[in-house]
Amino acid sequence: MKNIYKNYGIIIKDEKLLLKALTHTSYANEHNCESYERLEYLGDAVLEIVCSEYLYFNTNEPEGEMSRLRSLYVCENALYEYSKEVNLKDYIRLGNGIEEANKTIIADVFEATVAVIYLEQGISAVKRLFRNLIVPFIKNHEDFLMDYKSLLQESVQTVKKSVTYNLISETGPAHKREFKVEVIIDDLVYGVGVGGSKKEAEQNAAKEAYMKRAK
Repeated sequence: MKNIYKNYGIIIKDEKLLLKALTHTSYANEHNCESYERLEYLGDAVLEIVCSEYLYFNTNEPEGEMSRLRSLYVCENALYEYSKEVNLKDYIRLGNGIEEANKTIIADVFEATVAVIYLEQGISAVKRLFRNLIVPFIKNHEDFLMDYKSLLQESVQTVKKSVTYNLISETGPAHKREFKVEVIIDDLVYGVGVGGSKKEAEQNAAKEAYMKRAK
């Protein structure tokens, strides 16, 4: 558990604090312990300052655009994607009434673990994690707020073409499925996407198709 971020140059030593960061309110209520909520609050603020500093020193954008970019890379969708890189959901402690952590819970836990890193190792360690895990997404211009399926549908409606999604394959164990989907526009394959869910694979396929049509 303490090696969650090992591949990003971070080893967490305080397992008790880390366990708190991985504890949802439902579990905390059942076991009379503390949940991740206070840590999440702190982690959110730390991520904002680290992201703000990165954008200040690495872009020449005005204040408004930097604010937009910061909101893009610390939003729930973004935090959820970062957490998937370390399979964070596999470590979350949930109460009996919740079968699986949703996107919001996983994103919150990511912020809570960032707070643990900050409290234990300081802001420099958080910056290292940010640089190694998050900056690649920024450099790749990932848009976590974009709904590419809707954009693609709107782009083809003007020429009255049909859009369909076909599941090509579903592989991997039950706890780590991988879906592969193709998007077809008037009998032609325009894009192929892979994801941990069918919905995610469809979005990735739609993104590829949309980018092709936008060129």
